[in-house]
Amino acid sequence: MDSLNLFLLVGTGLMFTGLLLGSISSRVGVPSLLVFLLVGMIAGEDGLGGIRFDDFSLAYVVSNIALAVILLDGGLRTRLSTFRLALRPALTLATLGVALSASLVGAFATFLIGVDWRLGLLLGGIIGSTDAAAVFNVVKGAGVTLNERVASTLEIESGLNDPMAIFITLMLVEVLINPEMGLGLNMLITLVQQFGLGVLMGLSLGALLSEILLRVRSNEGLHALLLCSGGAMVFALTNLAGGSGFLAIYLAGLVAGNRRGGTGDNVLRSMDSMAWLAQSGMFLMLGLLVTPSEMGSSLVDALMVAAFLMLVARPLSVWVSLLPFRFSWREELFIAWTGLRGAVPIVLAVFPLLAGVGQTRLLFDITLVVVLISLLTQGTSLRYVARWLKVSVPATTPPRQMVPLAASGDRYLMQFEVDAGAKAEGQHLGAITSPRITPLLIIRNQQFRNLAEDPVIEAGDLVTWLAPVAEKDYLSDLCHRLSKDEKRYYGEFFLRGSVPVDQLVAVYGMEKPDPALEGLTVEALFERQFGHLAVVGDTLRLSGLKLRARTVEQGRVVLVGIKLPK
Repeated sequence: MDSLNLFLLVGTGLMFTGLLLGSISSRVGVPSLLVFLLVGMIAGEDGLGGIRFDDFSLAYVVSNIALAVILLDGGLRTRLSTFRLALRPALTLATLGVALSASLVGAFATFLIGVDWRLGLLLGGIIGSTDAAAVFNVVKGAGVTLNERVASTLEIESGLNDPMAIFITLMLVEVLINPEMGLGLNMLITLVQQFGLGVLMGLSLGALLSEILLRVRSNEGLHALLLCSGGAMVFALTNLAGGSGFLAIYLAGLVAGNRRGGTGDNVLRSMDSMAWLAQSGMFLMLGLLVTPSEMGSSLVDALMVAAFLMLVARPLSVWVSLLPFRFSWREELFIAWTGLRGAVPIVLAVFPLLAGVGQTRLLFDITLVVVLISLLTQGTSLRYVARWLKVSVPATTPPRQMVPLAASGDRYLMQFEVDAGAKAEGQHLGAITSPRITPLLIIRNQQFRNLAEDPVIEAGDLVTWLAPVAEKDYLSDLCHRLSKDEKRYYGEFFLRGSVPVDQLVAVYGMEKPDPALEGLTVEALFERQFGHLAVVGDTLRLSGLKLRARTVEQGRVVLVGIKLPK
């Protein structure tokens, strides 16, 4: 009994310490995942705790379960609209980008360390993919709001690139175990099987899971547990069938999060707790696996591999992969820098160890250093690099409550409290409504106002609207005063994308635009420049005016901020 209590004390103590330090570290820009990893290392064999842990099989099992939960949570939070925007570039990065990055790192490692080319390429495959846990965690905790084109590409890439990395790793492990086996048709079939079954089973089983959950009346805690257990079944079934369980569970979460109004905020909060438990426990365990005293001989090589990956291989593979798409050089550079490595490379590094491939402890040690350097440099600098490269946008004041309606497509109930000095203050309710937004109730001094009387909006009113999610920013601008960051970024004046260009220029007394623009609306002007892939923050100049997209719905610019010439 004492041993059980001691085990519980140590385990929960490490978890509590990691969570406490992680919540503090995120405020100063240090990724919480790095904190969990360091806490595990300090408690490990060479640290203050002196805990000896070298059970790679247990670490492999626990890490797979944790990654499945993290990917499920990421899929639940991904909107289908982001796939329209970023699927093609993200898929290219997840396939061609990973293959290029793995090849470049493999060639460099072979030259630097002097190992067999297959072993060098194996290292490239292990660290060639970004990590969903790291990307979701660091981007969420960075304290900046990335523009949707960049954020969607990073998140979808990290959710889709595991099959390619796993394929490269398993292929080379088999080749190293059986050198006579060639890299022929069987390997290509395996790759197609990983992707094909992952997509097919993820979408179909995800639809079945979401349909079952829609018919089960349960509170949010039980609903989240059902989601996790059902997602784990999708993960296991897909792996047993020979597909990519990681891809399948991400897509299952995507389907469950987008069907019939998606998953409510309360369920997502419960899932957030489970994702935190999964990633903190996983990184603590991986930290316990690290033995710093055994890494001294490979430390210099590992640092050089990490530098080559971050400064050469990843940027080059991103540049090649994104050539066909409309990304600015600033966005490409930021995506290259945000190629975060985390738990997935460490888990992949366990594959050859369990298979008994020679010299793979060296690869494991190098992988650990690469992950540490990636989290320490890329993770901590993310917010500063985003602002420097101007790929972040000011955060809009969110509604006090926002609830999706299950049977109304993209319609949401949104409740805002009107600030003193907001645009809505002093205006009749009817003057600020439109066919797309419907006021449902106004609460003033804890009493309901009669909407039929067309009341005048006052500061402190709680106004509830029924509107598409694309109108959230417009309603926020009506009910809240603009922050200094928003005024500096967008300007103090806004207009609808349906306004004709000629009328806009005439109102502000600017020079007439190019005759080719006559008859165009502001929305059409953005469409000419960005196609149907415009995002919040995209900017155009028109006769001295700077127009910046403020609200975008499915690639259509709905609301635009105007900055006048100084």
